[in-house]
Amino acid sequence: MAVARFKFLDKAEEDTIHRLSIEVLETMGVRIHSRTVLEMLRKAGADVDFKEEIAKIPESLVAAALKKTPKGFTIGARDKKLDVELPADSWPFVSLGGVTTWIEDYETKKHKEATTEDLAELTRIGDAMPAVDLIWPLVTARDVPSHACFANELWTCMKNTTKPIHGSAGSGTIGIEDAKVQIRIGELVAGGAGEVKKRPPFTVLSCVIAPLTFEKGAVEAQCEYARAGIPVISMSMSLGGSTCPMSVAGTIVNANSENLASLVITQTACPGAPHIYSSESTLVDVRTGFIGYLGVETPMIFAACGQMAARYGLPKMTGTMGMDGKTTGNPTTLYETFSSLFVTMNGTDLCSGIGGLDADAGCSAEQIVIDAEIWGEFRSFMRVFEISEEAAALEVMRQVGQGNTFLTHPHTVKSFRNQVHFRDKTKEAYAATMSTKMREDAHRAVERILREHEVPSLDRDVVKEGDRIVKEYAKNPPS
Repeated sequence: MAVARFKFLDKAEEDTIHRLSIEVLETMGVRIHSRTVLEMLRKAGADVDFKEEIAKIPESLVAAALKKTPKGFTIGARDKKLDVELPADSWPFVSLGGVTTWIEDYETKKHKEATTEDLAELTRIGDAMPAVDLIWPLVTARDVPSHACFANELWTCMKNTTKPIHGSAGSGTIGIEDAKVQIRIGELVAGGAGEVKKRPPFTVLSCVIAPLTFEKGAVEAQCEYARAGIPVISMSMSLGGSTCPMSVAGTIVNANSENLASLVITQTACPGAPHIYSSESTLVDVRTGFIGYLGVETPMIFAACGQMAARYGLPKMTGTMGMDGKTTGNPTTLYETFSSLFVTMNGTDLCSGIGGLDADAGCSAEQIVIDAEIWGEFRSFMRVFEISEEAAALEVMRQVGQGNTFLTHPHTVKSFRNQVHFRDKTKEAYAATMSTKMREDAHRAVERILREHEVPSLDRDVVKEGDRIVKEYAKNPPS
């Protein structure tokens, strides 16, 4: 079967990235602000300097981790028909963007802080959009204590979607406690610890702090999630010129090194635990100092990281999907739109970003609809095509003969619907660049969804217990 793929590195260049990444891990190592994790790695064979909090990881540990890691697994949904099976066969599975800090109000166009109620509504909209496969909590709700944000976000999403969910690992001093609460929520919904390991109902994003640093709470929580069977997404957000060298090659090597180090941590904590290679690394936007999601070089970096994950046989999240404008709509140029969409074509299994604005600083309900409609059309470029003797239809060519037309042959009538994608003419305005005109239509869709779309409720006792767990955690922050 043939699927369109954007590749950047040749085999020799992949070899170079791998060799340099191993050199980074063996000679420089990674800084880990956790004595327990450092001790775990020392026992496994890493060269650890506890004073400097540096672990130098030998190639043998990397090779062992790669051998232990599952090459595919299921992210479970409340509705089993919506399970996400990794790796993806054609186009990637796409989620909402994650944990933005504000919502753009439709009427005033101003930014406002989000509440748990806002998150619930955004989740229901994502649940209603067929092109959205997973829910990442799109906003950080400000009406709960900061230590309970991630647990509250996971539970709110659990109640408002039947799709799988991306969660986030706690940090600071709350990492392990936060992980334990989220795992309890997952076990409550899935039906026990055993069911979580079979079909984990959520993943957890554990960001490496570039360059080459693991924060205490997040890395200790990562080990806790691994032991529970929750898939860890080891996202590197290396910024060339800011947190790694100002070169495409240096950015790729840093991102790959961070992912391999994170993988070693997961597999040392729990051999065979599900793990997802992930990168949203770009060159820094030197005009602003921020991440360069729409940069010309970004698709190449994403593609390279996708290739390295494929080389290792790892499930991967090396793509994003979203128009990423400063305001709702598609107020970006044609070139920026190309960049935004090309990053989905590197063979990645997962993408995030639907509904986000301004490099995922914010979001809007209408942008979920706009991004989902655009993605629904764009993914036709990554359909599976059969390339075989039968599909080539030589017998039909013999029947028609040279110089004649195939238009009236029964094979054409029979085949055109599964070979030709017809774009939805009623949604063409959604793809217009430098435009916000589709915003009104998207708002009507949002109103209709919130009025009509019903998400099947969790069992009443499950809701009661989940509410109790989250409220109790919010009232009693870890010491």
